[in-house]
Amino acid sequence: MIRTSLLAAALMAMPLAAQTPATDTAPPAGFTKTIVLWPEGAPLALRTGTAATDGDVPKLYTYPASGAGPHASVIVMPGGGYTHLVMDKEGSVEAKWLAAHGIDAFVLEYRLSPAYRFPAPMLDGSRAVKYVRAHAAELGVNPAQVGVWGFSAGGHLASYLSAIHSAGDAKAKDPIDRISDRPDFAIISYGRMDLSLAVPRPNPTAAAPGMEIVLSAPTTNLDIVSQVNADTSPTFIYSTTGDQTVDSRNAAHYYNALKAAGVPAELHIFELGPHGTGFAQNLPDSERELKIWPTLLANWMQLHGWMKPDAQP
Repeated sequence: MIRTSLLAAALMAMPLAAQTPATDTAPPAGFTKTIVLWPEGAPLALRTGTAATDGDVPKLYTYPASGAGPHASVIVMPGGGYTHLVMDKEGSVEAKWLAAHGIDAFVLEYRLSPAYRFPAPMLDGSRAVKYVRAHAAELGVNPAQVGVWGFSAGGHLASYLSAIHSAGDAKAKDPIDRISDRPDFAIISYGRMDLSLAVPRPNPTAAAPGMEIVLSAPTTNLDIVSQVNADTSPTFIYSTTGDQTVDSRNAAHYYNALKAAGVPAELHIFELGPHGTGFAQNLPDSERELKIWPTLLANWMQLHGWMKPDAQP
């Protein structure tokens, strides 16, 4: 759960950050409509109303599945080191795949550094889960089958929501804030969950400057491995040994923590493949082994009832 003290600390830093333009992001391809998560302005927003730019406004892009609902749903959280968002390779491609397999998909545009630091992206992710669940009837989704899928920095964000969440505030003025933000399941693609010295981070500032800025918050522990508990979301983890940006030991350590806590989990670490393989399609023949991982993911989702058994990968 994001504590009031964290919001207060972030608010104190706003006058300095307010001088920094927000990072705008081009929308992903093929979406149906846009949902603004806070129509009246997001918490910690540096600019609101007519002064707001695209990067000040967290939003969801929708990819509805065909056929009668309610469907399971997945909020896709692109990577980009918390400085930019890879909206298609780690967003629309996966959202279209989900929709084609009977799952309503949403691509999240969350706020980015340097204008926005912790906890703004976490607030955006939390709000996305709450919004989809609160509007389940309108969106045609099952409120008990709302998942998240994150890549790289988005994987850190998805794992954060999986491990650190709340049941909602029954006294909140905003009805959406009365809803739980716990994902019912999570998919983590080459995310960085272990921030301890147990996992090497070769040249971390050059590899992911935004991660270093966002994760420098001294007021909380954003090492997700150490935050795992029995209520953490069931998780599917994908990584590669060849990833030189986010060491695959992140995936292994996260799996170990999930298993120790009794959380259902599945782990796949492939030998080949650099950081940012996305959905592992259109890769060179030398990395063709990765092409199987969407099938493995579909099998896992069918196992748990989040994807229909007749949905062919």
